[in-house]
Amino acid sequence: MNNNITFHYFCGMRYLLVSLFLLHLSVLAQSYNNIELLDNWKNDELITNSLQNRYNECYGFVQGNNEYAVIGSSEGTHIFQISTDNKLVEIDFIKGRFSNANVIHRDYKTYKNYLYAVCDEGESSLQIIDLSFLSDSVYLAADLDINFGRNHNISIDSANQLLYCFSQTLITNGNPSAQHSMRVFSLLDPLNPTLVFGGFNDIPNVHDGLIRNNVAILNCGFDGLRRYDFSNPGNPLFLQNMSIYQEQGYNHQGDLNPSGDVYIFADETPGKKLKKCRFDQNGNIIIESYFGTDFNQGSVPHNIMLDDRFAFVAYYNLGLRIYDYRSSPVEEIAFYDTYPDDNTNKMNGLWGVYSKLPSKRIIASDRKYGLFLFQFDREVFKNRNETDFQVYPSPIKSGENLTIFVNESYKGEMLIRIIDVSGKLVYSTNIEKQNYSSFCPDLETGMYQVEIRYEKNLETVIKRKAIVVF
Repeated sequence: MNNNITFHYFCGMRYLLVSLFLLHLSVLAQSYNNIELLDNWKNDELITNSLQNRYNECYGFVQGNNEYAVIGSSEGTHIFQISTDNKLVEIDFIKGRFSNANVIHRDYKTYKNYLYAVCDEGESSLQIIDLSFLSDSVYLAADLDINFGRNHNISIDSANQLLYCFSQTLITNGNPSAQHSMRVFSLLDPLNPTLVFGGFNDIPNVHDGLIRNNVAILNCGFDGLRRYDFSNPGNPLFLQNMSIYQEQGYNHQGDLNPSGDVYIFADETPGKKLKKCRFDQNGNIIIESYFGTDFNQGSVPHNIMLDDRFAFVAYYNLGLRIYDYRSSPVEEIAFYDTYPDDNTNKMNGLWGVYSKLPSKRIIASDRKYGLFLFQFDREVFKNRNETDFQVYPSPIKSGENLTIFVNESYKGEMLIRIIDVSGKLVYSTNIEKQNYSSFCPDLETGMYQVEIRYEKNLETVIKRKAIVVF
């Protein structure tokens, strides 16, 4: 090898090693706890505003045997297949009717083999994207401007074939014309929605809404929250108006858990807490408790999704926050900060979250840093009990996985040691930035002691439990 080639070889290797080192530092700089980052996609060539915010809402769906993710950008709609090895594989892109750096909001829902897409800026439209040819590609089946224009959010009641459009602004000759707090369309013909309800005269703005079993829970901005029965979609029946409540701000969005007994909503206003609600005997929503992260420092919650125990919250600058809402008080159990740029609580960072895929993988969208794919071990947290240190199963079969859980908000490094009856160390491992670990220690039949050590308040905490292996 001549000197010139040698020089370029070692310079190239040095550049590669430095790049990998900087990448490693970048990953370490992310603040996280109990969440695993699987993949992240962004495209720095998309048009952007002065804050470098290119992205907005995300969504997930299943087509065939595959899971898919969607993210909206300044230019349009990006569709990804989520691979079995946890990668975001870009499948296709549909350019928005309005493609511009000023686009800050798109929204998505699926019905049958179609993805419905709206935008709340410019000369926008309702785009209906055909998903029938996935996993190969998608195509734009309809692009409807008349009767649609700009929409802030949409919701689809598949059982009743209804499309709900929230905060709708019609466009005439390129200019905003009629504004509607919300309107409802029939999807009997999925490519040609027809108007069945023209909206309310006494609500200036419906920002978002959720419909289940014909009942719509409407987030009405500064006018609070309302409920209507849409069993007759052309003539909805008024049920409830919660116009004044504690910690009130701009009533933005909420979600209902699968069993329908817990509703949690967010006011998109600095310093306002999240609201956990129950239903009284008349079906009215009653706020039961308040919770959140850094609300005393002006943090801003945005979008929420619930499963049967956990609330997944896109919390702008604070990233993804996961809460166990069945605990009292509601407890934050995991987080990942997607926006490390600063800690000032503005409306940058994580915009959307989707947590309802069959695989339990989580999709999230950061306004600057794009689409994220996460893994969060829900089963570990569902199985935890009230003791401060939990080891299960116990007894344990030889060759079976052992789970160790510390029931406190600990985010540092933890040493796990397993010692046999003679005092011999037979297994040791370190974990970091999570308070649980599942592993196979491959122990022979016998009695052992599990020990954990970690630093807290400048002192070493040591906890021990005995286990039996058979």
